[in-house]
Parts: sequence; C-alpha cells; structure tokens
Amino acid sequence: MLARRFGLPERLLAILLLVAGVDFAANTLLFDRASHFAVREDDASRIAENLILASRALEQTPATDRERIARTLSTRRFSFEWQAQGSRAAGSVPLATMRQQIVAASPDLARADLQLQLRPIGGGGAITGSMLLPDRSVLQFQTYASNAWTLNLGRIATLLLPTLVLAFLAWVMFRATLAPLRMLVAATRNVGSGPPQPLEPRGASEVRELITAFNEMQQRIHESMTNRTQSMLAIGHDLSTPLSRLQLRLENLAVDEETRREMAVDLGEMRHMLESLQAFVDSGGTRLAPERVDLAVMAQTLVDTAADDGGDASFHGLESLVILARPVSLRRALANLIENAIHYAGNVRVTVRRDADKAEVVVEDDGPGIPEDRMNDVLQPFVRLDTARSRDTPGMGLGLAIVRRAVQLDHGTLHLRNKPTGGLVITLQFPLAPA
Repeated sequence: MLARRFGLPERLLAILLLVAGVDFAANTLLFDRASHFAVREDDASRIAENLILASRALEQTPATDRERIARTLSTRRFSFEWQAQGSRAAGSVPLATMRQQIVAASPDLARADLQLQLRPIGGGGAITGSMLLPDRSVLQFQTYASNAWTLNLGRIATLLLPTLVLAFLAWVMFRATLAPLRMLVAATRNVGSGPPQPLEPRGASEVRELITAFNEMQQRIHESMTNRTQSMLAIGHDLSTPLSRLQLRLENLAVDEETRREMAVDLGEMRHMLESLQAFVDSGGTRLAPERVDLAVMAQTLVDTAADDGGDASFHGLESLVILARPVSLRRALANLIENAIHYAGNVRVTVRRDADKAEVVVEDDGPGIPEDRMNDVLQPFVRLDTARSRDTPGMGLGLAIVRRAVQLDHGTLHLRNKPTGGLVITLQFPLAPA
C-alpha cells in the first residue's frame, strides 16, 4: 500500500538512491578487499631489504647529500626520494596486510611509521609509500610487486562488474516503473476501432490517474460514436420509407415522360446518397470477427457483375487468394472502386496477385486520374473533386472514404497514384490468412 502512494518522481528518485547506495556499498567492499592485498614472501622480503638498506645509508649521509644519494640508490623498479620536511601523501587504498608482511620481514621498520598505498599506473600498478628516518625526515619510495596489482582482463572485469550490475538493475527498475505507460501507449492505438477495453490502473499515482482518465475518455468516444451511428442509421431508415412512397406515387403521376424520368433520376440519386451515408457511418463491421475470405473469387464476381451490367470491366491474376477479412465491408469497398472507375473512366481492370506475405488488389482505369495535390483530399469524407456537383456525378463524396475505412478495418493499406499514360491506379494490400 505504501508503494501506491509514491508518485512517478518519488519512484524515480528512489531508484536513483538505491543505485547510488548499491554503488557505494560495492565500492566500499572493493576498497576493503584492496586494503587486504598481499604480496609474495619474496616480494615482501625484497621491499623490506631495500627500505632497510636505503634508510641506513641515508642515516649515515649528511643532510646536504641525502637527496643525491636517494637518487643514486634508485633503480628502475625501486625509486627513492628524500625530503627534509614535508607532508606524507596518503593514498586512497591503504595496504594494511601488505604492511604487516613487510614489517614481519624487517621488524625495525615498525618504528619507522611505514605507510603503504596502492596506485594504478598505466597498464599495471605501483606500491607507493613513505617512512620516517630517526631525524624525522621523510623517505618516500615507489616499487612494484608481481601480485599486488595487475590490470589484466580479470581485474577489468572485476572493476566493471558492479557498474554493469547497477546499470542492469536501474534498467529493470525503470522498465518496471514505465510498464503502465507502455501499456497505455499500446491501448491508444486501438481507441475508436471497437468496444472500449478498460485498463487496470496501476503504477505511480500520476500514471493511475492518467489510465483512469484514458478509460473515461475511450468510453465517451465509444458512446459518442455509437450515438452518432444509431442516429444516422435511424434517419436513413426513416427517410427510406417516404422515398419509397414517392417512387410509387411517381409511377401513377400524370406527367410527361421526360419529367417522370428526371424525377426518377433525382429519387435514385437521393436513395444512393442515403445508402452511401449509411454505409459510411455504419461501424457494425467492427463488432464482427474477421473470417476467411477468398479475395480473388470476390473480386472476380464483382467484375463479372459489372460486365454483365454493360460496363467495360476485366479481371486478371490469381484464381484464389485467401485473407482474413469482414466480407460485407470488403465487398462494399471493392464494389465502390469498380463502380467509380466505370463511372468516371469508362473502364476498369482488376488484378489480384500475391506480393510476398501480402495479398494485393490493383484497380486501374484509363480515365482523367486525380490531381496530385488532391490525392489526400479524396480520401476524406464529403470531399468531391467536382465542387459544382454536376448531375452526372452522383453521391456525397464518400466512396473512397468508405473504401479506406473498410481496408483499415482489416489491417490493410490503400495507395493511390496516377499512371504516366493517364488513368488512376488504386492498390489495396491485406495480410494473408494463416495456412
């Protein structure tokens, strides 16, 4: 319950403090282990012998010559520096165990206040230290020991291990803290595509509040879309009855044949507009589960129907290609494309083929095409290229909007392009059904 009270800033701060605490503990452990570094007995004897010889030689040398003698006693692996006065450098990693080994080899060094430190140098390391001579002057030295410090692959791995563990720990904890946000991001992609699916509020207090607000928002969106759909469908249903009555009265109306034909065309256009509007707002397809549909057979059937009605329509490609789709909305989309092509271009060619793991339907014609700057506009609802609404272009500008909605419903894509030789090419792609 206490964790539920922590907000996102508090949780992130707690993670940083935990990582810092673990880092401090790991470094403390490493330094403690370093203070217990030991050398081989022969190294301890060598260091003790060099210190005893150097200290005795300097004790018998006048102070004016001690600095020069210290340099003379220095070798490549054991260097000395004498100071009459001066502070003794304190290293960050004292070597207590190593000091005990050296003092055990030469007990006289116990009275010299011997100090040892470990200092990495280049690819290896050095043992540095200092001791006091009887006149309280300082003899500083630096040497090497074979096992004291070697920066090899194992040592590097030992030093990097705490950092790697801390980085992994921080990554796991940050990922766990941000998991509810990733869940929320994934859920936002499905808002409006079906019934709302409430998320369980969890995580930091701010995240829980955000998830609660998201649940309320998607519920409001769903209710708004449902009310809009029901209202439009009710209006369409109510208007279809008076349109049917008008059609019956027209047949018995005493008017000349030309007027009767024009009125019949107007009634037909009103009925077509009403059907288009109902098809656009009807989101019932989202409540239906997709099923296996033979895309090639469906497309060929629609092409044959258009050809039987006198249209210049032809089909090419595979005889069978199965996808998972909602058959009602898919058939409506393909029918719209074929009808539009015949109406605006006078002909249509439909090709069904397989492109890798996609099913592809290509609908092309030899008409005027669409201006390049209006390609995106024609996919929007209630957009028409002929703003004058001439009598030979019926509808409400919902044809391609209906197609795009149906294609997206089945996780497909829609692409429009003009042919260089004239005409429009519309390509639909759908995922193939699993075998």
